[in-house]
Order: sequence, then structure tokens, then C-alpha cells
Amino acid sequence: MAVTVLLVEDETSVREAVRFHLERSGYVVRACATALEGWESLAGADVVVLDWMLPDEAGIAWLRRLRDSSFAGLPVLMLTARASEMDRVEGLDAGADDYLTKPFSAAELAARVRALLRRSSGERPRGALKVGLLELNLDAGFAAFNSSELHLTRREFDLLAFLAAHPGRVYSRQELLDKVWGVDFIGGERTVDQHITQLRAHLGDEPSEPTYLETVRGKGYRMRADP
Repeated sequence: MAVTVLLVEDETSVREAVRFHLERSGYVVRACATALEGWESLAGADVVVLDWMLPDEAGIAWLRRLRDSSFAGLPVLMLTARASEMDRVEGLDAGADDYLTKPFSAAELAARVRALLRRSSGERPRGALKVGLLELNLDAGFAAFNSSELHLTRREFDLLAFLAAHPGRVYSRQELLDKVWGVDFIGGERTVDQHITQLRAHLGDEPSEPTYLETVRGKGYRMRADP
């Protein structure tokens, strides 16, 4: 069955070039020029390629809305000319799964889309987990803390579930990238730090004295076994 890529990019030349290369790679491409058109075209998409700068709504705002919607689990590759570390952090914090700066090669774009699809198609662990006040339903992708639902991105959920499934065990940043993002992930270890920061905010964890997600200096992170 063909994979459908939802492409939301307002610059005609970029949109048509991306469409051409992705279609040549075997994907069905649904190309949109505005945030509104992209939002109305979400049904049936398998992955989203999203431009940061759109005429009717910033891509970052669109992405945040997506992560709070019924399409929250869709993998998203963000395209942008903004290449600073602060911009990358903002994109990842908003829920992007990957980030590609313009100009980029057709080969790299296709490789990143393939990597996103491989990671998103991997099966999560099954069953339920409970660590202190944290509850995870792995089949449903549902998380709750102190009986209140947590609204997590797919990657936040996967990272939290992985650490909760191995309480007390320390994992390095690279190990977490390999286990949660996949060995073919194109990105740095800072990605793990950003997601840990976001999860601590969801759990009300103070970084200096965390109850759940503990930093082990020089080694990595672990879920405390006795929160």
C-alpha cells in the first residue's frame, strides 16, 4: 500500500521540487500551500513534511495544534531556513520529530522521510505500566499522572514508556536515541535532553531534585524505581 506524505509548503518552487522527488521515491504526495489547506488534508496522511513559514499560520503553531489533536501521533519533518540551535530547539519542543534546514538535497529529504516512517511503524511494548503516580497504557498510547491525562507527543510517550519499563536502569543519551528514536535517527544527543526537559514539565519534576526522571552525572538518565 502506498505511503501518503502530506506536504505543507507555500513556496511554489520548493513545493514542486519536494513533490517531484518524493513521488519519484514512490510516495503519494498531497501538496498544500497554506496551513488551512494542510489541516483539512490530514486524514489518511502517514507522515507530514511541514514548512516553518506559512502565509496564514506559523508552522510551529500548526504543529502545536496537531499535537493536541486526534492526529497527534503523525510523524512530522519540519522544513525551514532557520538554522540556529535555538530555532531547532523550538521546533523540537513544538513536537517535530525531525528538522531539515534549507537548502537540502533530495537524497537527504527522502532518507529522513524513510527514517521517520521506519520509526513510526515500530511496535511499542504492550500492556500497562505504573510507576508511582504515573500510569501508562502502552496499547492505547495513553499516559496519566495523578489520575490526570498527560498530553504527550508520540516521541515523548515512547521515551517515557521506555524508561518506565526499565526503572532504576541508567541509559546513556546515545542508548536512548538508539532504543527510542532508532539507530538510523539523524540527530544529536541534545534531542534526548530536550525531551527529558519536556517530560519533567509534564510530571512536575524539578531538575535539581527529580522525583521520576533522574540525571546520573556523566552517564545519562533513569526512571527512579521508588518515586
